[in-house]
Amino acid sequence: MQHGVMASVRPPITQNPDIRYLGRLLGDVIRIYGGERLYRQTEYIRSTSVDRARGVAPAEGVDTGLSALTLDDTLAFVRGFMLFSMLANLAEDRQGVATEPGADVASAVAKLEKDGIRPADIIAVLEKALVVPVLTAHPTEVRRKSMIDHRNVIADLMALRDTGAEETAQGEPIEDAISRQIALLWQTRPLRRERLFVRDEIDNALSYFRDIFMPVLPGLYARWDRVLGQRTPGFLRLGTWIGGDRDGNPFVQAEQLRLALGRASGSTLRFYMEALHELGAQLSISSELAAIPAPIRDLAAASGDDAQSRRDEPYRRALAGIYARVAANYEALTGQSPPRAARLKGEPYPDAAALRADLATLGRGLAMEGNGALANGGGLARLIRAVEIFGFHLATLDLRQNSAIHERVVAELLKVAGVEPDYLALDETARIALLRRELANNRPLGSRFATYSEETTSELAIAEAAAEAHRMYGPACIDKYIISKAESVSDMLEVNILLKEAGLWRAPDNGHPAQAAIMAVPLFETIADLEEAPGIMSAYFGLPEIGALVKARGYQEVMIGYSDSNKDGGYLTSTWGLHEASKALAPVFEAAGVAMQLFHGRGGAVGRGGGSSFQAIQAQPPGTVQGRIRITEQGEVIAAKYGTPDSARTNIEAMTSAALLASLEPEQLSPVVYDRFKTAMDEISATAFRSYRALVYETPDFKEFFRQLTPIQEISGLKIGSRPASRTKSSRIEDLRAIPWVFSWAQARVMLPGWYGVGHALHSFGDKALLKDMAQAWPFFRASLGNMEMVLAKSDLAIAAHYLPLVEDQAAGQAIFTRIREGWAMAHDGLLEATGQSHLLADNPELDASIRLRLPYIEPLNLLQVELLKRHRAGEDDPRIGEGIQLSINAIATALRNSG
Repeated sequence: MQHGVMASVRPPITQNPDIRYLGRLLGDVIRIYGGERLYRQTEYIRSTSVDRARGVAPAEGVDTGLSALTLDDTLAFVRGFMLFSMLANLAEDRQGVATEPGADVASAVAKLEKDGIRPADIIAVLEKALVVPVLTAHPTEVRRKSMIDHRNVIADLMALRDTGAEETAQGEPIEDAISRQIALLWQTRPLRRERLFVRDEIDNALSYFRDIFMPVLPGLYARWDRVLGQRTPGFLRLGTWIGGDRDGNPFVQAEQLRLALGRASGSTLRFYMEALHELGAQLSISSELAAIPAPIRDLAAASGDDAQSRRDEPYRRALAGIYARVAANYEALTGQSPPRAARLKGEPYPDAAALRADLATLGRGLAMEGNGALANGGGLARLIRAVEIFGFHLATLDLRQNSAIHERVVAELLKVAGVEPDYLALDETARIALLRRELANNRPLGSRFATYSEETTSELAIAEAAAEAHRMYGPACIDKYIISKAESVSDMLEVNILLKEAGLWRAPDNGHPAQAAIMAVPLFETIADLEEAPGIMSAYFGLPEIGALVKARGYQEVMIGYSDSNKDGGYLTSTWGLHEASKALAPVFEAAGVAMQLFHGRGGAVGRGGGSSFQAIQAQPPGTVQGRIRITEQGEVIAAKYGTPDSARTNIEAMTSAALLASLEPEQLSPVVYDRFKTAMDEISATAFRSYRALVYETPDFKEFFRQLTPIQEISGLKIGSRPASRTKSSRIEDLRAIPWVFSWAQARVMLPGWYGVGHALHSFGDKALLKDMAQAWPFFRASLGNMEMVLAKSDLAIAAHYLPLVEDQAAGQAIFTRIREGWAMAHDGLLEATGQSHLLADNPELDASIRLRLPYIEPLNLLQVELLKRHRAGEDDPRIGEGIQLSINAIATALRNSG
């Protein structure tokens, strides 16, 4: 319970049995490896914190046990609590705490059919659909990959334990194996010693693609085939930014782009070769016992496999030839010999479609025998689906760069080419006219005999590397170029100019429209940008050559950013601005005759668009999904959602089913009711915006308050990503990246970006009955309040008050903190009144129990963090203090789960 806020009596926590089990094993490990003294200290601190949280002991006046810890004790204690949180997260994931009812394709199809939607209508949407989780390297994952790997082994062992088995396949008792893994966790260094390089980020993402997505997705498609009663269109694909996102990251260059693409392609081809080898062992069909269609005989003959031992096994011979060709692709694309050498020589496939065609020939042959069961499911069907999904590239890599860099590069190209001496001085109209003239021909502006700045040389090298990748891996390897800080039509045309330099833009010719092998995609981030987005896209489509281009392509993507819009205008205004921008864009696209594809740049924390993807997708404005949606997955969210095959299946099902429901479900609100709700929301958002801006941007000393209250300075020392924490050297909040902004507030348990301003808006809105109607009937408002509710439940201003002594100007600090406390109370009370609940998360008892269970384990970490910050900022230089701060940051982030 927060100080100063009344709360009802809540039900006792029913602890997950897996948490008790794993917690007991962890305690045993601490006693054995850390010693009896550390175990007793840890247990005392834990039990007293739990007693305070449950009201058994008073909140003040009880010895917490923290003061007795030496620095060495502190480091060990923090590691222990961090490991408990990691194991608790694992236990909850296993028990399906994060699983939402109805969040699977089978349930969605059943619901749609109940609403009168025919199966043919569902298939029609899926045939034009594209659903893509896009993995990014945004630095919010504090755990080392080694820690995550040990955690995943424990998950596998727990799953084996569920079957009733007492031993592993190697004959080790399961409990001993789990204890051993926990002991390995205990003795594994949690902190990175060196900052991650882009190569590390590429490898980390590749481990998820290779070990999780590639085995899981074909099986999911097979499940959906059974649900739909026919073969599901290949609408779900994979995306990544890692190796292509250069916005604010000078370490991503053409070399890293080539590395990311090459590593992904190599992993994909190795997966195919292993699957082909397994199929060769399985498909031992003899021509003496089965009828062999002519196409199969032709494939076998073309393989060059004339071994007498296989002369009556045409499928094996055909597979040997296919394997040889894929092995040749592997050698050509990676420059390495395949892990298992091919027995035959083969020509590389020209593309993945040709490989799929050969595999499909095998499938048709198998289908002609008996009842066709040999062709349904099984390894061949999964491999065909894998090739269809992953091609030779595995995941489509986006390029991203800031518009300010594009305009400088284009300005230099134009100046050196003698076309325009001062492009930057031109107004928007003149820029558009000039860029259109240049895009009307295929003559490049650049010259290999000219000298360019390092920035221009780097950007041209990226375009050339992208063109090279298209030739090597096919056009699906890179098909979008994201423009950060897009504010105008010229921002999009400038990207087309850069693409033209590498032959990726072809001018209109003899009545044929222009062609762009890579789509320029604007990213609208701030509140003002979101408001301007419909006008910008309308003007872009209004250019004849662009209008013809996008019509020929059939769709255009727009990315909308949750992080910067939140930092700019606060949680509710950001969420509403994104909703309204999406809705306002729909008629613009309809008038242009182009399908709209929105790319949602969501983070893990609610302050950066986090929360339930299932609810968020369904809360999109009607008509804005239409089966096409891309969503970023980043940082700690990747491990949480895709760390194991089971969690990956659950979360992919949720994303896919939500996209189906959002595309096909009948509208839940009548136009009259929606207009009433919209008018109210406009007023609420405006009030929230004014309140948020008044605190964050108009309060003197707020910048200093934020930087001193939270561990923002110390977070910058964490080695969790290759990107700098700020886009510039400025200390302004405007220039700070959204991730450290949100992450810092979470560490101090304020979590301000996820709720501030909303309380003022709800409090001042006169029609409280209307708020209740909106919370009950409107998915958008319900999801918005639900996400904020989770943040409020995880925040704790009583704990945050312990950070106040870190603020140098105590008078200013107390005044600002009082406003924050009052805003929290208004948000809390306003949310309960609108939702009709007696306490936070009353309608979500599983999440309520989950959060309440872990809060007693976070409080001691916060109290230790404050003391360590005081000593660090006072100038103490014991390296254990710095290590303790970073360990506490790691532990608190692990316990809060979606803190970045």
